[in-house]
Amino acid sequence: MSQSAVVNFAPDPGSVEIREIDFPEPETDEVIVKVEAVGVCGSDIHQWHSTHSWPVNYPVVLGHEFGGVITEIGKSIKGWSIGDRVVSETAAVINPDSPMSRRGLYNLDKDRKGFGYGVDGAMTNYVKTPARCLHRIPEGILIECAALTEPCSVAYNAVINNSSINPGDRVIVIGPGPIGILCSVFAKMSGAEVVLIGLDSDSHRLSVARSGFGLETIVGDGSEWAFSLDGLGVDVVIDAAGVSDSLRAAIDLVRPAGHITKVGWGPDPLNFSLDPLVQKNVTLQGSFSHNWPVWEKVLQIMKSGELDISPIIGGTWNLNEWGSAFESMQSGRVVKSVLIPD
Repeated sequence: MSQSAVVNFAPDPGSVEIREIDFPEPETDEVIVKVEAVGVCGSDIHQWHSTHSWPVNYPVVLGHEFGGVITEIGKSIKGWSIGDRVVSETAAVINPDSPMSRRGLYNLDKDRKGFGYGVDGAMTNYVKTPARCLHRIPEGILIECAALTEPCSVAYNAVINNSSINPGDRVIVIGPGPIGILCSVFAKMSGAEVVLIGLDSDSHRLSVARSGFGLETIVGDGSEWAFSLDGLGVDVVIDAAGVSDSLRAAIDLVRPAGHITKVGWGPDPLNFSLDPLVQKNVTLQGSFSHNWPVWEKVLQIMKSGELDISPIIGGTWNLNEWGSAFESMQSGRVVKSVLIPD
């Protein structure tokens, strides 16, 4: 039995197409999930253009932001039933005995392999996932919103766990993509005064940030706002863009003894001095992925109604329309594309 899937089949730019793949069979500790919605991530687009900076096991089915219904259960699994509505974490393969995994930080395990690059992902009809990755979808959450628990968890981890934001802090977020918007939302929830910065080409995304989430936005240089209080800069800058210029801007905008969290990826060299980081005694913090407690927190915030991420969803496409979904996100016409498998 086979199924259609969006497959990244080689490292050359443009090497993504619809292919037929075998139907998955679960191991004893895995379940089969019927995919009802899968988000398009910037990393999927990077792999499409071969502009990524992480190893990929070609050929691989793309997609790591997904939710659906359990249709088959491995023999050793307890606590899950066919028909359960679930979302899945991305750490498809981990070493449970590694020092990081034993600390609960399996997202930092060096042997970790994620859906969509290390193992087959969810841009298909049915995907297998370890039961340890599953979380129940609370009642009342639409499946296309539940599928985006993953980017919400990236943002939650970056802001709540890794940014030391206190009520009353002044925060700048650079980059109005899905992660940048969600980081701004969580920073605002933390009681900070927040500004999201983008470029002229980000006009639609910035509009969604304002109208959908009530965020304050700036196009271009954020210096005037950053230094308007006391001339020293902001308490925290979150770099959700990842390019060299955004980190350089973050160093300029943060106040002495301030904090920069880098959650955006960028493979290019910096080509500028980090001496101002030293001189200003600034903390530079990386933030990668998430773990089980983060997912549970995000799902509870969604359940409470405090986090409604539906404004970032710009449209839904079926699997055969994956190219249009990718292009719509890449061009900035939508903030987030979601695929609905047939």
